[in-house]
Amino acid sequence: MRNQPPNEARVIPLRPHGARPSGAPPRQVPAPAAKEPLWRDLVGDVLRRERLAQERTLKDVADEARISMPYLSEVERGRKEASSEVLAAAARALGLGLGDLLTRAQGELTRVTSRYTAGSRRGATTSSHDGMCLAA
Repeated sequence: MRNQPPNEARVIPLRPHGARPSGAPPRQVPAPAAKEPLWRDLVGDVLRRERLAQERTLKDVADEARISMPYLSEVERGRKEASSEVLAAAARALGLGLGDLLTRAQGELTRVTSRYTAGSRRGATTSSHDGMCLAA
């Protein structure tokens, strides 16, 4: 047996790299699917757009919402998954209700996802409801 460092695994390939079983067709690599946006990105975009539309600084809104400026910046950039309390405070500081903020984010989600889901809905069931349900 070879000398091998104690906590190092030995890899034994089952088949040589790149080899296919005899008669197997070349492997098809599927095209990457369009990536759906994250909710935190959408909400952050709405907060930032509204803040900029009001020509307010990050510091001004953060102070009024009683949120740290770095944290609000991270929320706006979609880096942090903010609680409903933080989102409500930021929305209030911008003169919005939490429902207004979430409705705008939902509209953005619908707009963004409709671009690439329209062609992939073959056979999907349709619903008479055109909304989103959020549970807290």
